[in-house]
Amino acid sequence: MMQEPLYLGLDLSTQQLKAIVVDSTLNAVRNVTFDFDAESISFNIEKGVIADLAEHKVYAPVALWLQALDGVLQKLKDTSLDLARIRGISAAGQQHGSVYWNADAERILAGLNSSKTLQDQAQGALSHPYSPNWQDSSTQAECKMFESALGTKAALAQVTGSKAHHRFTGPQILRLRQKCPEAYAKTARISLVSSFVASMLLGKIAACDISDVCGMNLYNIREGCWDERLVKLAAGESGLPDLKAKLGNVPEDGGSHLGSISSYYVERYGFSPECTIVISTGDNPATILALPLRSQDAVVSLGTSTTFLMSTPKYRPDPATHFMNHPTTTGLYMFMLCYKNGGLAREDIRDALNSKAMSQTTTSLWTSFDEALCSTPPLCQRASHEPMKLGLYFPKPEIVPELPSGQWHFVYHKEAKQLIESDEGWLRPEDDARAIVESQMLSLRLRSKGLVSSPGYGLPPQPRRIYLVGGGSRSKAIAKVVGKVLGGSEGIYKLDVGENACALGAAYKAVWSLERRTNETFEELIGDRWEESQFVKRIADGYQEGIFEKYGEALDGFEMMENILMRRHNKD
Repeated sequence: MMQEPLYLGLDLSTQQLKAIVVDSTLNAVRNVTFDFDAESISFNIEKGVIADLAEHKVYAPVALWLQALDGVLQKLKDTSLDLARIRGISAAGQQHGSVYWNADAERILAGLNSSKTLQDQAQGALSHPYSPNWQDSSTQAECKMFESALGTKAALAQVTGSKAHHRFTGPQILRLRQKCPEAYAKTARISLVSSFVASMLLGKIAACDISDVCGMNLYNIREGCWDERLVKLAAGESGLPDLKAKLGNVPEDGGSHLGSISSYYVERYGFSPECTIVISTGDNPATILALPLRSQDAVVSLGTSTTFLMSTPKYRPDPATHFMNHPTTTGLYMFMLCYKNGGLAREDIRDALNSKAMSQTTTSLWTSFDEALCSTPPLCQRASHEPMKLGLYFPKPEIVPELPSGQWHFVYHKEAKQLIESDEGWLRPEDDARAIVESQMLSLRLRSKGLVSSPGYGLPPQPRRIYLVGGGSRSKAIAKVVGKVLGGSEGIYKLDVGENACALGAAYKAVWSLERRTNETFEELIGDRWEESQFVKRIADGYQEGIFEKYGEALDGFEMMENILMRRHNKD
């Protein structure tokens, strides 16, 4: 009897390489991890990277990843799983990172000896031994050059989906060319981290993914090609054709079959020679593949930082946001917001409430916070004639909007559209519990309002479902406020796919790529097989008539507040 096929998803993150194996029904059958700090040998790393604080550089040795790939596959083999059953493999990789191959790379990858390790052999395929990490901030000058090339931050965002960012691959390539000209001159091909993993498995240089290239500041999303003005800037005197050849072509199909697995893995680990390598994507795109996220669905991550992801057919880039091609579905885009402040800001208010109550006997550190959040009315208006209370809470300097650390309180008279910076009428820290959650959600609503559509039934534009992840998703009190501010015509849901969302998304991508019918979308195939009850629980109502509209009125005041502070701190 023929055994059911399996699919492998890999996630090469900053600190670990994770592997998850699923069957055709999406059930996970194996899950192993190689931890870089704990398990790697002979690398002077901390939390997976090497940091040069004087130069603001953060990078990883590519040889570390070679060691990890052998390590994680050996762990899979040691579980007694028959790796010959794995029909397809796809990977996710930390977005924006880059790997530099020399002219001998394809010959070396094609001739790997299964009796030797990847680290021993494939290091010789590299023109530069390191990959810049997303935490790197050494490219400020290069970012300014990218923005100047198209005139403004907004113009660059319109073309590439984002303004220039330190971690983005284009500025990083430009810096490498200037700082390490010999290494750049020896470079024949450049991979992203995701396509690096695919290249190692394939035994030749793999194409970059249609979504992952949107984290480079080099790809013209609307035109569907490398932007020659930006590629020419990064290429410098080596010339436009040279860098375009290094980057290679980008397939439009997010489920492209790159070829069969290298014989190295067949001989060393027992994979089938017919195992297909599927084009691999970045960690952020892979996250939205961990569930069949439909158009107008949103994911809100309430962790140490705040992240907002949404699938949308509308392309409306802005310097404060990120837009990417959807990793599997043509005609959809992935909209992304990233904030530095999230859980830490809420924790500051929590600690102030606990200190005031002098309470160390509550069942949870968050009891006082949740009680204050629930007992305080929307916008801290205890009577209809009172002004709305709005605040911003940034323990760390923020990037959306660009403001220094600080805490500010305002009152907003909506009829007169008058905003006044004042603590008058504030009951603190109780009102802060409400205002901190509202401020974070109002910022998301302000920046996503042009992307949502009416779900019908006479309802105003809003997301369809909102899925909460991260530590803050455990709070039903926070979930209730999320629904009141952001809406959600089908409600607010807690999503729990464990710590392996990116690897799981990659595995699902492999399933879809190999088992889809003609023109069958990722959302259709995965949606039919995904057991929602295993991962999702409805925890709060979404849209509530009257309350949602009231928060809509507050948006004008909220935007005024941000603009006042931006002008004050010269962040225009």
